[in-house]
Amino acid sequence: MPARAGAAPAVAMSLPEMGGRRASYRERIGEALRAAVITGELAPGKVYSVPVLAEQFGVSATPVREAMLDLVKEELVEPVPNKGFRVKVVSEAQLDEYTKLRELIEIPTTVALATTADPADIEALRPLAQAIVDAAAEEDLIAYVEADMRFHLEMLALSGNATLVETVRNLRQRSRLYGLTALMELGELEESAGEHLEILHGLLTRDPEYVRQVMELHLSHVRGSWAQPT
Repeated sequence: MPARAGAAPAVAMSLPEMGGRRASYRERIGEALRAAVITGELAPGKVYSVPVLAEQFGVSATPVREAMLDLVKEELVEPVPNKGFRVKVVSEAQLDEYTKLRELIEIPTTVALATTADPADIEALRPLAQAIVDAAAEEDLIAYVEADMRFHLEMLALSGNATLVETVRNLRQRSRLYGLTALMELGELEESAGEHLEILHGLLTRDPEYVRQVMELHLSHVRGSWAQPT
């Protein structure tokens, strides 16, 4: 991790594709920065300068500053006058609370889709599930987190409850998955990535209990193997 204020992130920053849709630099940079905060590539408590981050993306400072201000509103970072932005530290107790809420919301909602969702809509999620697996194989943590976020939110959107989706989006953005780097280095991230395809299998075969088992296992990683570096 960077050891000084404004130091470059430990990973080369690149702009995400945003699921194939057109998006502004501000949106794309914001997605990459969120993922970097979640994975710890932007280290908690560290201060990062806008010019240094802009250099990593190969863009001007303006869209980076705008994206960081969006993250301030989301309480992921805080401004440090004349220096940049500091990544907020999240306590273990807070992370436990976020995870518990996610379990209460995501598991039953996803299980219900096994009997209510249109199979065509479920099948349409397969490219995102595969993108997660591909990102794990390519050892691209930023792409992994971005694709994982899109997969779960688009899947939950099939419930027709927009407020639920926004609530989960907020909880996921507040989560921290600092153990992903260690899993990637051990070659174990692909196994977790494959669980997304298993969720689709359970939904398409109309097997609620199977979906429940996979989702419970999947979310157990959030405060387990995905949580802390090993």
